[in-house]
Amino acid sequence: MRILKKILVVLAIIIAIPLIVALFVKKDYAVEREVIINKPKAEVFNYIKFIKNQDHYSKWSMMDPAMKKTYQGTDGTVGFISAWESNNKDVGAGEQEITAIIDGERIDLKLRFKVPFEAQDDAYFITESVSENQTKVKWGFKGSFPYPMNIMGLFFDMDKAVGGDLKTGLDNLKKILENPS
Repeated sequence: MRILKKILVVLAIIIAIPLIVALFVKKDYAVEREVIINKPKAEVFNYIKFIKNQDHYSKWSMMDPAMKKTYQGTDGTVGFISAWESNNKDVGAGEQEITAIIDGERIDLKLRFKVPFEAQDDAYFITESVSENQTKVKWGFKGSFPYPMNIMGLFFDMDKAVGGDLKTGLDNLKKILENPS
């Protein structure tokens, strides 16, 4: 009986330690990348505000050319929803919705992931004039891990995991806009 009690105490401690550590680990994360595109701000903004154009530059959109896509609403306007479904585990299923547009400046999106995990993140594009014919584009997203899953933040760096994909997408965007075929 005494051994059983000791085993239960040890098990309780093993379970409690990660839960206590998770209380002190940050829950929120943010990832952002930027690129300078040699085109006027209006031209760049008018391209990125259409979510369907992401098929041409987003790394995630290109990961599965056979993914099923559906759309609701008018692309480039608040309320437009682009949904995807893929058998590729790295793509999964989900949707993004345009939640706000400040014309020529900013587009806000709500990302709702369904498969392989459920999560909601906020994404955005920001355009800033660098000069008359140069535009800085920032693409980012932010979200949070719920307690106690936030302990994953100790082992999984969202900036490293997603930042490269954002940068790839922005580099693709730059090529498309600067070298139209």
